[in-house]
Amino acid sequence: MVALTGYTDRLSAAAGESIAFKVSSTGDGPYRATLVRIRCGDPNPAGAGMKLEDLSSVFDRSLPSRVQSAHPGSYAVIERATALSPLGAITVVATISPTLPEAGDQCVLSRWDPDFGIGFSLLATPEGMALEVGRTAGPPLHLHTGKLLRARGWYRVWAVIDPVARAVRVGQKPLRAEALCDDDGEAWAPFDTGLAHDARRPIFLAAQQAAPVRRHFNGKIEDPMLVGGGVAAPHALALDPLRLPAHTLAAWDFSRGMDGIDIEDVGPRRLHGTLVNLPARAMKGSAWSGREMRWTDAPRQYAAIHFHDDDLHDCGWETDFTFAVPAGLKSGVYGMQLACGPHRDVIPFYVRPAPGQPTAKIVFLASTFTYQVYFNFRRGNFDEPFRQRVREWNAAPNHPDDCPEYGLSTYNRHNDLSGVCYSSRLRPALSFRPGFLTFNDARGSGLRHFPADTHLLDWLEQMGIEFDVVTDEDLDDHGLDLIRPYKAVVTGSHPEYHTPGTLDALQAYVDGGGRLAYLGGNGFYWRVARSPKLPGVLEIRRAGAAIRTWAAEPGEYHHALDGGYGGLWRHNGRPPQMLAGVGFSAQGLFEGSYYRRLPAADDARVAWIMDGITGDIIGDFGLSGGGAAGFELDRADRLLGTPYNAVVVASSEKHQDHFVAVPEDVLGLYATVPGVPKEQLIRADMTYFDAPNGGAVFSTGSITFCGSLSHNGYRNSVSRILFNVLNRFAELGLTWEQQGT
Repeated sequence: MVALTGYTDRLSAAAGESIAFKVSSTGDGPYRATLVRIRCGDPNPAGAGMKLEDLSSVFDRSLPSRVQSAHPGSYAVIERATALSPLGAITVVATISPTLPEAGDQCVLSRWDPDFGIGFSLLATPEGMALEVGRTAGPPLHLHTGKLLRARGWYRVWAVIDPVARAVRVGQKPLRAEALCDDDGEAWAPFDTGLAHDARRPIFLAAQQAAPVRRHFNGKIEDPMLVGGGVAAPHALALDPLRLPAHTLAAWDFSRGMDGIDIEDVGPRRLHGTLVNLPARAMKGSAWSGREMRWTDAPRQYAAIHFHDDDLHDCGWETDFTFAVPAGLKSGVYGMQLACGPHRDVIPFYVRPAPGQPTAKIVFLASTFTYQVYFNFRRGNFDEPFRQRVREWNAAPNHPDDCPEYGLSTYNRHNDLSGVCYSSRLRPALSFRPGFLTFNDARGSGLRHFPADTHLLDWLEQMGIEFDVVTDEDLDDHGLDLIRPYKAVVTGSHPEYHTPGTLDALQAYVDGGGRLAYLGGNGFYWRVARSPKLPGVLEIRRAGAAIRTWAAEPGEYHHALDGGYGGLWRHNGRPPQMLAGVGFSAQGLFEGSYYRRLPAADDARVAWIMDGITGDIIGDFGLSGGGAAGFELDRADRLLGTPYNAVVVASSEKHQDHFVAVPEDVLGLYATVPGVPKEQLIRADMTYFDAPNGGAVFSTGSITFCGSLSHNGYRNSVSRILFNVLNRFAELGLTWEQQGT
């Protein structure tokens, strides 16, 4: 457990709005919370250093420590199950596909009181399906089939509790029998007492009630039902929402309400339930035919929910304090700095200007969707040399590799090796911190995402360039009107993930005369989904050829939250080149190279970009991998939508041998989509083009570009190029000689 950490209920607020902070502290005494303004989050002593402006005069409080815990593992709870009382003979049936059948006892459906051993539980165990049931006389009865379950096989499973017939049964039947697999069976035992249960207990699906909840199920569950009486052939029971089996007590149809966490009982009592910790929906069920690829076209073929013992949604922590943004507080990136004894943490948030009241000509668009998708990425790289660097630099001390209780990134896989498709911000995000090191970078600082983008914020401050801040979530909520008033929109190093709303707003901004400075690489790449029913949640389906850490299964390419096709924006007909002029082309390890100025840079249309630049080599230095062109690289490509008036003013070269072209461009051993050797795709193109109505786009094509801005006291070729671009885009009227001193 992390000694001191927390999270917020929202990522941004304007004057007059409040942000709630939820904190867990293991300290014996109180902790202190003070406001800071985050200018630079790079702890590397060879760089600009950490810059957190003390604003304790605005907010400074001492609060009592208390421990608040996270409890991963998804399940469903039916609180209204008290309507099922009294219970006589009952049949429980469901269709399941276990993914970790060997991993201990896992509950499919239960109404169990662990303190008194009463109620019933239908379990998947290493010894096959099992039933535990409380008796009115004597200890609980335990019964199992002794037939092993196959991982990812589909089974109809059941339990029959029949005090009238004085018998209980538990069984399993594969829906698709396989040769040499002895996994079909039923067991029975005498039951000469009544069923002991507590009518006040809810019903749980995919877990068993306890404190905390336990016996989480790993795998898919479909069509769980409760039927009154002891059914003779429970394996033949099937859920047809229009023709329910006789004496149905409850029947949960998971194909309904796919974009939220409510589950619907189509039975007579309407015992609707709620999902906890975001199990995956819009999953192929046992009836999937392969003929339909969109769950919206055949919902009943997607009537399964995939539960995991490591899912996490909303930690549900209580609020410790709120911060009301005061009038006059400058738009920017802030943090609530927590301290308790030797422990510390900084929880970032954003202050945006009041709606329709910009305070600068430039707005920085914080890539919070991308940050969130990467939240708590467990990379397995936090070895002792890395830990030593963190200690020496006094960097952010907490690392996801050490803290599985705060959930996974969508770059991780679950314990059953299925991909993590949801990310919530309603939990401590250890990677979303100033000073967080992603890599033990031998040539630089090893920053990515939020702290890497503070390289740009620090540069803007140093150059005396005023800017406002908004987030991806703000842009998706408010659309074009949020950024329309600004002369220029500036991205950070990695604006990778976008919804249709954010991409539409940016395209409309450029088409309407806005100027966009895209200062990263691998941007506008993946499509993500949101739902108003689940604020703070993003969904990703990793479909199709792409750089990715897991692959969505065929038939599961469409988001549950909005029904849209997942995967790359390129595969949705909107390659990044259409907006930014460049798109993802190559990736390597976290190392950088440099750009070489091209003859096209002397064209009168773009010569101003290189004003003050001497020599052809640009950016052979920097705090991100040692060079301004590195890690993930974007290229211009007219086949993919780069405008014909675009000019590539510089391209990178001399990348390390580990760089490779992205899979979506590689067709075979030698063939590529643009028809050139793969080696020619390993480059970053610094690109400019004019857009309609006076708009313009400048793109760097490299994730590591901003890491070079502070080199040599901010007086370098990378810094000068960006100064030239923003000075012209925002019509600032500044001179280089007066800036950055």
